[in-house]
Amino acid sequence: MKLYVKYDINLACRIIVQEQLERLGIKYELLEFGEIEISDSVSDESFTELQYSLERYGIEIINNQKSQLVQRIKDTIIEMIYEKDKLPTSTISNYLADKLNLSYGYIANVFSEYTYTSIENFIIIQKIERAKKLIVEDGLTLTEVSYKLNYSSVAYLSAQFKKVTGLTPSMFKRIVDRRRNLNQ
Repeated sequence: MKLYVKYDINLACRIIVQEQLERLGIKYELLEFGEIEISDSVSDESFTELQYSLERYGIEIINNQKSQLVQRIKDTIIEMIYEKDKLPTSTISNYLADKLNLSYGYIANVFSEYTYTSIENFIIIQKIERAKKLIVEDGLTLTEVSYKLNYSSVAYLSAQFKKVTGLTPSMFKRIVDRRRNLNQ
């Protein structure tokens, strides 16, 4: 028997972090996505144990300021693409600059320095991943997906989808449907 599960990775990570902090008796407050304010001082032993217990789940505590910024950029983009009902109508550069309170030029330079790719490329990949989810899990049409993800046209969405995945959106949907039918 195969099970198909739908999950919210952000919620799962939040719960894991909360459970580990509470298990260690660390007083905290969850701030923005990926940020935690620790109320009291934490012993080196507790910090190391927290770090180890989170790493088991693929969650890393980031110490370097630029690495923290890169993670905040990624988190902001993912939040924008996955958690908003519709993407903002302002330019993404303005959205990121406003949300992170930094100039877009600085944000873009740090991001590409640490990830070896551009913010734009990261956004395209995230949008295509969201498009796949909307097509498969939510059963949206390409028109609905292109509207939700602020594509200027269905043709542009299809072109980007094919460039990233090597498949057209309809080919992708047919493959997923066939696999599901085979497994029933």
